[in-house]
Amino acid sequence: MNSSTVRTRIPGPAGEIECAIDAPAGAPRGTAVVCHPHPQHGGTLDNKVAQTLARAFVQLGWRSVRFNFRGVGASAGVWDEGVGEIDDALAVIAAHCDPAMPFMLAGFSFGAYVASQAAARLPDDAKPQRLVLVGPSTQRQDPGPAPADTLVIHGESDDVVPLAATLAWARPQNLPVIVFPGVGHFFHGQLALLKTVIVQELQPRVPL
Repeated sequence: MNSSTVRTRIPGPAGEIECAIDAPAGAPRGTAVVCHPHPQHGGTLDNKVAQTLARAFVQLGWRSVRFNFRGVGASAGVWDEGVGEIDDALAVIAAHCDPAMPFMLAGFSFGAYVASQAAARLPDDAKPQRLVLVGPSTQRQDPGPAPADTLVIHGESDDVVPLAATLAWARPQNLPVIVFPGVGHFFHGQLALLKTVIVQELQPRVPL
């Protein structure tokens, strides 16, 4: 993401997992794990939306950890139809998230599906503080039920995952969706706004 990004590797269920870590200036409030989009369609930890998520978390004072799914970049293994990729996410959470500190979980597109599924598998006493899903893959995958405070953001003109699919997933849960008017799947030209909205939505609020 920048010259201060630290690249490292951790043991994973299919071999080593490549990670990219960005830290805030002071002591971090916690750790945010970010899942990248579909590996078979060019998704990597360097995806622009994944980087935007990381930048938002760092601005909020969180340590950000992006990682490559198995078979991507320097991560070992091969594509596993979304099954092993959830295991990869859980391995990164176990390696990088201190149980004594809060953590958040985020993802873009296919990565949002993985993040949602990984959060569902964690025990009740180890859930993420917040779940952030950007352009979630709701047509080809089923992210499953999401916590009521999940932050969901989708582009109105998404031609990869239709907005209608995400609304159909969110509607039975009464889950709000923030819609960016006229914006496509990759948020081209709107990444700065995406970062601003994420920061605003996750900023701690003073009780009324």
